[in-house]
Amino acid sequence: MRVDLFDYALPPERIALAPAEPREAARLLHVVAGGLRDLTVADLPSLIRAGDALVVNDTRVIAARLDGFRTRGEAKARIEAMLVKRLDGGRWRALVRPAKKLKLGERVRFGEAPQGGLDATVAEKGEGGEIVFAFDVDGPGLDAAIQRIGQTPLPPYIAARRPADARDRGDYQTIFADAPGAVAAPTAGLHFTPALMRRLDEAGAAVHRVTLHVGAGTFLPVKAEDTAGHHMHAEWGRLDAGVAAALNATRRAGGRVIAVGTTSLRLLESAAGPDGVLRPFAAETDIFITPGYRFRAVDALMTNFHLPRSTLLMLVSAFAGRERMLAAYAHAIEAGYRFYSYGDACFLERLNES
Repeated sequence: MRVDLFDYALPPERIALAPAEPREAARLLHVVAGGLRDLTVADLPSLIRAGDALVVNDTRVIAARLDGFRTRGEAKARIEAMLVKRLDGGRWRALVRPAKKLKLGERVRFGEAPQGGLDATVAEKGEGGEIVFAFDVDGPGLDAAIQRIGQTPLPPYIAARRPADARDRGDYQTIFADAPGAVAAPTAGLHFTPALMRRLDEAGAAVHRVTLHVGAGTFLPVKAEDTAGHHMHAEWGRLDAGVAAALNATRRAGGRVIAVGTTSLRLLESAAGPDGVLRPFAAETDIFITPGYRFRAVDALMTNFHLPRSTLLMLVSAFAGRERMLAAYAHAIEAGYRFYSYGDACFLERLNES
């Protein structure tokens, strides 16, 4: 399909720079075959049927933006690195600015006193500013150092308008966050609070956790003119056997599987067989969902509003219909909804023909 079929114009003032307070006060657009309903996230329990299962992503965002410098003799040059993928215990692939001047084997120091430094060697150089750093520490020691000296990796459309601050360390983390490894938040989960979780339980919903470590590629634009020319970035995910069995039982009993976020949906669809049965999964996935995809595992989706021409807008268009989603986005813009990672959400019923 042509990528320009997924374009729309968003006024800059509609981009949310901070989350709603409290989180469940965010608006929720209910997109159904009969039309659109303006709700808030606090109304989510009213959309739940007893026996439904919500699936949330428990990935934890790491402090993936590192400031550092390289030294040659008496000269120091600043660099900025965004960690994008862990390769093993002590190596990370990163996007670096400026990357061209870094040389293979060169030493880089991230962080300064009083936090302490973190040293690394340039192990590989790739295209488009990609560098592989081999750090001097690995495992839990490296994790702790990154968390100590790094900063919250805010999405580019927020970072361009304000710096990360201390509040972002909590604001850009869901209450489900447990497994470190993401460099971007599973943003639909940002709307949930303990109070909302209690009300969902009272409504009869079960909540199950999966893991998909969201990569920086979630923000990359689709440069191809046709979706056939775009290759998705790979992200590592896990669906445990017990969760797979519980979700299969939910559907057999007539309940719905409701994905909280496109990351949960992509993981579930990656783990589902042609028969719709979920099986344990622990691997990378680069699933690319566009209109025409036949969904196997997910019946409803809660998700934020996505960038124009993005793979995520293509995904929700596949799920609920392109024309319906573009009409929903037009309504949301007119009605003053807040967009993107810190913005409002929508609740999508899957098209019957999907």
